[in-house]
Amino acid sequence: MRKIFLIATIVAMTSASAQTRDQMIRSRVDSVLTERYYHTPYDTNYVVRPEGKLTLKVRMNQTGNSFHAKGTVDDTYCKADLSTSHKTTFSIAGIYRGIGIGMAINPYKWSGIYKDYEFNLNYYSSKLSLDFSYQRSESLAGDIERGDNDSRLESGDVTLKVINLAGYYTFTHRRFSFPAAFTQSYIQRRSAGSWLAGISYQGGSIETTDQLKERNPDAPDTRIYIGHFGIGGGYGYNWVIGKRWLLHFSMLPTFVVYNRNNFTVNGERKRAQHMRFNMIFNERVAIVRNFSPRYFAGATLVMNNSVFDDDVIVVNQNKWRARAFLGMRL
Repeated sequence: MRKIFLIATIVAMTSASAQTRDQMIRSRVDSVLTERYYHTPYDTNYVVRPEGKLTLKVRMNQTGNSFHAKGTVDDTYCKADLSTSHKTTFSIAGIYRGIGIGMAINPYKWSGIYKDYEFNLNYYSSKLSLDFSYQRSESLAGDIERGDNDSRLESGDVTLKVINLAGYYTFTHRRFSFPAAFTQSYIQRRSAGSWLAGISYQGGSIETTDQLKERNPDAPDTRIYIGHFGIGGGYGYNWVIGKRWLLHFSMLPTFVVYNRNNFTVNGERKRAQHMRFNMIFNERVAIVRNFSPRYFAGATLVMNNSVFDDDVIVVNQNKWRARAFLGMRL
């Protein structure tokens, strides 16, 4: 009996010691995260951390991409208006002291309606911000006009692969916060703006598929490749209205300083003509409503637009991502 009592005592003491050790580890981790979370790089008269350890968010996202081209080739006026299918996803996310995890679902992907692939990555800090997107699509479709002849590019006729990248540096980084507008990990208390410096890159390819050859045997095998790198500057502003509303506007136009464009037709590769005008524009808009220190909602829009003019044809691409969200802090 005494042995049983001794064993039970040792087990109880070991269990209590393990629980104490686990509590100490959790407390230490929480303390480190809390210290890191509230160690703000901002002027707290303008930007502060929200109260609460945990933030839960529900989001609806939609993205799209369109291409427009027009010009006169061999004395024949040509025009094309093409766009990919819109991608719609719903996501939930949990952020604890600045560290988050989320999950997104695409109902149209599950049903087989949406077959494209897209990846988006966004990073926002006090000084540096980054927008990155990669899209692989076979849904590019639209109308093509060549002289008096009209034709239709159907979904599946071409494969589109495109990368968009924009990086920003914020000069007035102690008073102006991108995260306040786009991640809600900070709260902008007073209106402030900042000049921006940045770079942008846009690259990818459009290639005809076997489906197009089956539908139109006379169509040539074509692959168009583009690569543009730009440098520029812009401005962003966070406008605080009545302490509860935040409106954000920013634009970063960049001038392309290097490009690598070529196209291949039936196995013959050619370089594209020299660009007369070549720019990439990056725009952001956001609206955030703080109903209380705990509840908030809003919407954001991030766009990448480009204009390419080579004296013969003008090409314009418009890539965008819209998001609506509802959040709660605990």
